[in-house]
Formats: sequence, C-alpha cells, structure tokens
Amino acid sequence: MSVTTAEVAVNRFAIQESEIELTSQEISVEHSNEHVIIESQKSPSSLSRNETIIIDKQVANEVEGYDPANYPGDSNDLKSWLACIGSFFGLLPVFGFINSLGSIEAYISKNQLAGIESSTISWIFSLYLAISFISTILTGSYFDRNGGLKPMIVGTCLYFAGMFGMASCTELYQFIISFSIISGLGCGICTTPLVSVVNTHFYVRRPLANSINTLGGSLGGLIFPVTLKKLYSEVGFVWAVRIVSLFCLFCLIIATIFSRENKKSSTMVKQEFASKKQLFKWYLSTCFNIKYLKDWKFLFAGFGVAFTEVSMTVSSTFFTSYAIFVGNSENSSYLMTTIISAVGIVARLSQGLIAQRYGTYNVIIACAFTCVIWNFVFWLGFGSNSKFLWAYVILYGFSSSSIFSLTPVCIAKICTTSEFGRKYSTAYMLQAVLTLPVFAICGKIIGNGDQKINYDWFIVFSSCLMAVGAGCYLITRILCVGKRICIF
Repeated sequence: MSVTTAEVAVNRFAIQESEIELTSQEISVEHSNEHVIIESQKSPSSLSRNETIIIDKQVANEVEGYDPANYPGDSNDLKSWLACIGSFFGLLPVFGFINSLGSIEAYISKNQLAGIESSTISWIFSLYLAISFISTILTGSYFDRNGGLKPMIVGTCLYFAGMFGMASCTELYQFIISFSIISGLGCGICTTPLVSVVNTHFYVRRPLANSINTLGGSLGGLIFPVTLKKLYSEVGFVWAVRIVSLFCLFCLIIATIFSRENKKSSTMVKQEFASKKQLFKWYLSTCFNIKYLKDWKFLFAGFGVAFTEVSMTVSSTFFTSYAIFVGNSENSSYLMTTIISAVGIVARLSQGLIAQRYGTYNVIIACAFTCVIWNFVFWLGFGSNSKFLWAYVILYGFSSSSIFSLTPVCIAKICTTSEFGRKYSTAYMLQAVLTLPVFAICGKIIGNGDQKINYDWFIVFSSCLMAVGAGCYLITRILCVGKRICIF
C-alpha cells in the first residue's frame, strides 16, 4: 500500500515530505537528514492504540522539542555565530594545549626533569588531563541553570595562573601543583560552557557549528608547538611559557565576552531555593547523576568518548618523543605534531559537513576505525621510515581530528538541550577516570624511551583503546536505530 503525501504533526513541529512510502513492515520519515523509523506488523490503515509501534524514544523527544524559533543559529543569526566564534577562541587554548602536550613533555624530559623515567613524568600530564575532565562536572549543572559567564571568569583566572606559574617550575611536584592541578582545574571549568554554548544556538547545523568552534583546538595544536619550539631557543623555557600564557589569557577573554548562551532553547525549569545551602545541595546532586549511567545509550556513548579521546591524547603526548627516537630531527618531530593539527583544520570542516549529511554516528564510527587502521599499518608497521611516518601524520590527523569535533554532537544527539551540559560533563568524567591508569600504563610501557619494542607495544595499546571506543559508539548507534543502514 502506498501514500503519495503524508504529514506527521508532533506538537508544534510538523514534518512534511513530498513522498513517503508506507509498507506493512516499515514507515520511514526523513527530516533534516535524520531518520525516524516506525515499525508495525500491520498496514497503517489498520493501526490501533493497542498495537506496538517501535520508535527510538529519544529521537522522538528531540523532534517533539524542536522549534526553529528557539535555535536562531539555524537561520544564520549573527549572535549565534558570534557565540560560535567566541567558543572557537576559548577552545584554542583549552583544547589546543591538550593537543600540544608533547611539546612540553619532550622539553622538560630532557631539561628540568632529565633522568626521571617517562612513567614518572607522565603523571604531570595524566593528572592535568584527569583534573581537566573531572572538573567539567563542576560547571555542567551550573551552565544548564545559569549560563556560562561566571564559570568562564573563574576558569580563565585559574588557567592563566597555572600556566604562568609553570614557567618557573623546576621540580616534579611544582609542575604537578601549577600545571596539573591549577591550570587543569581552570581548563575543565571553561570546557563545559565553551562546548555547550554552541548547542544552545544550533540544532540542524550542530555538526557544522561544532566543527567550526572545535577548529580552535586544531589551530592551537598547530600554533603552540611551533611557537614553543621557536621561543625555547630564542628566549628560553621561562619566557616561552609566559608568552604563551598571555596569549591564552587574551583568547579566553574574547571567549568570555562573546560565547553567551541562548536561553530560548532550554526547557529547564529554574527551581527557586529558600537558602544557598539548598542550592548548593542541588548542584552537588545534579553535577553527577548516577541515573545517567543507567541509560545504556548514554553509557556506551560516554565510553566511546572516553576511549577514543584518551587514545588520541596519549598518542599526541608521546608522538614527538617517538619521532625523535626513530631518527627524525627535533625540528621535524615538532613539525609532524603541528601537521597533525593543521590537517585537522581541513578535516573538521569537511567532516562536519559530511556528518550533517550522512549522520554523526556514522561518520565518527568510520573515523575511529580508520584511525586504528592507520596506527597498525603506518605507525606500527613502517614508523621507522620517515616517509611513511609523514604519510601517517596526514592520514591520522585527518581521521582523529574529526572525532574531537563530533564528540559534542554525539552526546547532544541522545539528550535534550537543557541537560546537555550535565551529560557532556559526565561523559568527560568517565574519560577522567580512564586517563590516570592509561597514562600510567603508557609511561610504564615506554619506560626510559630507549627501546623500539616498547614504543611498538605502546602503539598497540593505544590502537586497542581506539578500537574499543569505536565499538562503544557502534553499540550506541545500534541501541538508537538498530542495525539499519540510515542517517544517524
């Protein structure tokens, strides 16, 4: 049986298609490049209330809650794009420095902390990342309720203070206090509002908008290694870090000014409290809600975020040292790190458009599995050959950067806008829990960094983390839309 024209009305939102083919087995409705699948055992004309209609509940909720007037970014609103640009400037230091940790690790391991094992030095960076990710939960519920202005001010001050103080560090404990704890705390506090603000302005164009704002991370990963390498030789480590710190402060001030949330998209009812004590208890109870982890879709999506991003982070942290070890000059090794980020600029834009057309989960799963292939074939198989290592840098940079930019969209796809801040920060808390043991294991595997076989086992371990993450994203997709080949 076929119907030439159909209209499905869900509250205020109407989905219209010129042709919708209805069969006795499946009804498929397409809107904004997303499929909502409804199945029944009988023809549509004989459907009754007692019959089972299988539909992805979360997708239905998103369709029900969508109102174009609440997402001005989809209509090219100037304030929305200014918020996106503000987020871009903020993520330039916040994510960009995470992509540049190898530049710090390679220098201090040969200078201030020379003679200390890699497994010990790695604690500086594992703690920095863990604290950065854990502290995102401090601002998740606050952003959903009040916006991101105050968290941005506090986070900016902490981030700058920690970075500026790191310049004078000479001992392991000093690096941990200044960089890992203080700067890491500021990084995490800023992350949630910077990422969440874009999703309050955009709905249909979320993949593209998130690709644009996370370009800041790639650009930062391009700027910082080159700048630090040049400044190390010209003004020394102390002033090199201070100059970079001042640049980070400038970017975060721009972000604080422009990255303002769109309150129209939030359906959250702002509860009033009789005292600050009750309000504080509410923040504690909502910043991490164990009930989120009982949602299998979100749980596996969170594990997908954790495993894929930890894999990419440890790879970027130790890649510079690996490149130097296998015979490349320091200049070439630092340049390789920057090329990964440079390729990521093109990748994030193109993959954002592709994800908008073919589905976010489809693209991120493909990119994650592709990273595993590049790791085993080029890095592990032929990493000692400079030409193959350059090829790996380009291919891996293209695939891995897309994962970073699509992560927020994957979380947003399985939750409402009003709870995005809390769920996004919860996903990064899972990553924080994974970061500490993974960095410790990687440092132990590499040891003093003087054995090729140790680096090979590190590559295998990092690749397995990426494969697990890709599998988790795949499970989330199956839980949402089944095994169907569709846009999701």
